[in-house]
Amino acid sequence: MYEAVIAEAARAVRTARALLVTAGAGMGVDSGLPDFRGNEGFWRAYPPFRALGLSFVDLANPTWFERDPELAWGFYGHRLHLYQRTQPHAGFARLRAWAARCAGGAHVFTSNVDGQFQRAGFDAVIECHGSLGHLQCTRGCGAGITPVGDLRIEVDPETFRARAPLPRCACGALARPNVLMFGDFGWQAERTAAQEAGFERWLAEVDPAGLVVIECGAGTAIPTVRRLGEQLARTGATLIRLNPREPEAPPGAIALPLGAAAGLAAIDAQ
Repeated sequence: MYEAVIAEAARAVRTARALLVTAGAGMGVDSGLPDFRGNEGFWRAYPPFRALGLSFVDLANPTWFERDPELAWGFYGHRLHLYQRTQPHAGFARLRAWAARCAGGAHVFTSNVDGQFQRAGFDAVIECHGSLGHLQCTRGCGAGITPVGDLRIEVDPETFRARAPLPRCACGALARPNVLMFGDFGWQAERTAAQEAGFERWLAEVDPAGLVVIECGAGTAIPTVRRLGEQLARTGATLIRLNPREPEAPPGAIALPLGAAAGLAAIDAQ
């Protein structure tokens, strides 16, 4: 049904001199991660929070680390373990193979905090919302951002509340994920800023006419990822948008109403 569009996308990938992969939550959904789109999707993954009337937006808020640390770390601890045991789907390997053929190199820009691209072997990854694989101090003591390492948080499967001991900073204060949450004025952005600086240096050396942007599963609710691809398309880059729910794209873009895994497989087959 979409053969002509798939063929057009395949031609763009074949002739790309540089590749930028941009990804939203839909990329991880194809690996089996929960779809938090809307309250119903979130509550299917976390039933106890339905009874409390708490949505994803409600819980992804730094104030819980002060008000109810067990609730906060129950939510983030469960997600951390889920991400640690999830294997990236085959689309990640396809993207890596395409990137390896590009003389100008490749980068990844993602709003996901799951670390899936690094797990799949990508090095140049910009995590614009931070990483659940890293911690920071809730008091901002200056200890910096540290990897979670082999951190394990015991989470009650019935209530999704964490059990002591909770993660601590070197200074003794409660630690929290180095993730940009809603209403978050305490997020330490140094790690992401360093990633973005490297990305900007790379982008300055790339000829837009040879750049292909492959956008996977990025929605409009928080359009950071979509805006980047559209901005680069206006400078001459080719934008390929894969999104089964919101495939609409500006003139000149290549849009496929397919999920990330299915869309990448279809393009690869060409």
